[in-house]
Amino acid sequence: MTTDSAAAQSVGSPRLYALELVPGGVHRINPHDGTVTDIALGIPEVPDGIVVDETEGYAYFTLMGAPDTPLQPNVEPPFTHRNGSVQRVPLAGGVPQIVVPRGTFTTGKQLTTDPATGRLYWCDREGRGVYRAERDGSGLTALILTAGQGPTRAEEECVGITVDTAHGWLYWTQKGPSDGGKGRILRARLELPDGTSPGDRDDIETLWEGLPEPIDLELDPSGQVLYWTDRGAGPLGNTLNRAPVPPPGRRGDAPTIVASEFHEAIGLAIDHARGNAYVSDLSGAVYEITLADGSKRLVTKFPGPVTGLALVL
Repeated sequence: MTTDSAAAQSVGSPRLYALELVPGGVHRINPHDGTVTDIALGIPEVPDGIVVDETEGYAYFTLMGAPDTPLQPNVEPPFTHRNGSVQRVPLAGGVPQIVVPRGTFTTGKQLTTDPATGRLYWCDREGRGVYRAERDGSGLTALILTAGQGPTRAEEECVGITVDTAHGWLYWTQKGPSDGGKGRILRARLELPDGTSPGDRDDIETLWEGLPEPIDLELDPSGQVLYWTDRGAGPLGNTLNRAPVPPPGRRGDAPTIVASEFHEAIGLAIDHARGNAYVSDLSGAVYEITLADGSKRLVTKFPGPVTGLALVL
């Protein structure tokens, strides 16, 4: 990777952060010219979701943990052992530090945060759940546990997540089997209803179903439009999608495909002020998409697959 200088990104210009799957790495990208700064390299436990706090000076990221079988190019191994974690690394570079210990959950996927409280929220794919913790790792709480709630295990796997703290909502994806057309996007309250547990909550709504394989989620600042990537088969998969958020008790309208022809789209970050989205895929590409017309521009391409993205303005 090339390295950007401090002058290359002026104050106020966006900074894009990306996770490389194999070999594991945390990187900062100048979205204007595609130059890359390596923050951490050689992370062995497969990073997936990322949150960045430049004021604090750290990138937080989930790890899927050690896979059941050795990593190989173009092969996604199973992750059934409970060895996922949340870690952080200084943005100036350094050794990752453990925030939520290994084995607390199974497979860490998309990570998001509530900036007002600093709380972290993430999905556990093979563990089939959604979790919350404070920024220091304390207060670990299971919010959703889906085991035993689907016809197949794959239909219970939670992957993407976003939160609307202003209105008190949690949104997440359950991707379903690979290219299976059984993916869903669901919603529940951020807090457990009284008298319920994470496994038997009575406030969960299915907003969309029958999707190819929905992955990462982003919500616009008003909480009224939801965006997501889908890594499933085309023409509805390998896409960036958006749809209005339905009112409580209603299903979502058919989504609009904003852009397509990715190579298993994963990470998503949106610059709402500039009308751009950034999407990463398993080919290692990071694209900028103009939301108005869906046009795509390749920002940079990594040697290995890219998972989570985070944008700082």
